[in-house]
Amino acid sequence: MRKLINKIIFFVNSVVAFALLISYLLPYVSPQIFPLLSVLSLAVPILIVINALFFIYWAILLKRKMLLSLIILILGISHVSSLYKLRGKSSDDIENTLSLFSFNVHSFNRFDWIDSEKIPQDISKLVRDQNPDIFCAQEYYNNSDTDFSQYHNKYEYFNHDNGELALVIFSKYPFIDKGSLNFEKTANNVIYADIATPSDTIRVYNIHLQSHRISPKTDDLAKADSQKLFKRIQVSFKKQQSQAEQLIEHMKLSPYRNIVMGDFNNTAYSYVYDKIKSENLKDTFKEAGKGFGKTFNFELFPARIDFILVPEDAEVVSFKSFDVELSDHYPIFSRIKF
Repeated sequence: MRKLINKIIFFVNSVVAFALLISYLLPYVSPQIFPLLSVLSLAVPILIVINALFFIYWAILLKRKMLLSLIILILGISHVSSLYKLRGKSSDDIENTLSLFSFNVHSFNRFDWIDSEKIPQDISKLVRDQNPDIFCAQEYYNNSDTDFSQYHNKYEYFNHDNGELALVIFSKYPFIDKGSLNFEKTANNVIYADIATPSDTIRVYNIHLQSHRISPKTDDLAKADSQKLFKRIQVSFKKQQSQAEQLIEHMKLSPYRNIVMGDFNNTAYSYVYDKIKSENLKDTFKEAGKGFGKTFNFELFPARIDFILVPEDAEVVSFKSFDVELSDHYPIFSRIKF
């Protein structure tokens, strides 16, 4: 009986291992050509964890079957390091550094998704306490209870996508230029600002790629029409590719070094993330983060869909994600040095 059970377990193990192996190809597969395959990028964290559990199971039984998941995990070590980092990096030396903060504020809890009336004030306090040099916010809603006075009479750029929600860049340093990519037929967008920091002039992109409009709650996903859900996600992946391509073309024309930060609505295993990062950028979490670095409150797994990407020649001094329930996203902070 035990042999039969182990045969069934190994069969499932083989299927999951094969799925993870296929996912390693996702950064090279265009969503516009294979949109259904791209959906697999959302499941990569689950596949990694399940393969790790299978490895532990066979290792406890001292079975050679453990080599299957072990080899697959080793082949995708960069994927594993994108999910979890054992050791972080931090330094007390903040002299001549540039601090960056990104947060999808989810309209400051406008429709009471979270049972708290102090969300705008709490977000304001968090930003005030961290005191970043540059703060990029997504889904920003003008709220009289917010207080970002540390940037008032300094430099800020609001770009409203639908008259209410906005992408915003706050900065302690002067803007030389600013603008918007103005994506068509969507509320999502990318804005940028050329900022003269003490060490160098840089271009900062605040991005919010196409949303999937799916619930992070397991119960809601179980009730959803799976066929309609997959179709909607495939469409959004195609739009994300088009948006990423527009962003990359714009970045190529930048006279300055680029920093990209914001809500990608996709994971570090996706085509769009890989293509944007390939523009001489590196992921601050992978350089200095610790733990899962989750940025989105998804019940199935610790999702990381918000990023701060900085130039390859920048030193990442520190990275932190904040486990605070102020939005459906978690804010991220990084300090870099040129």
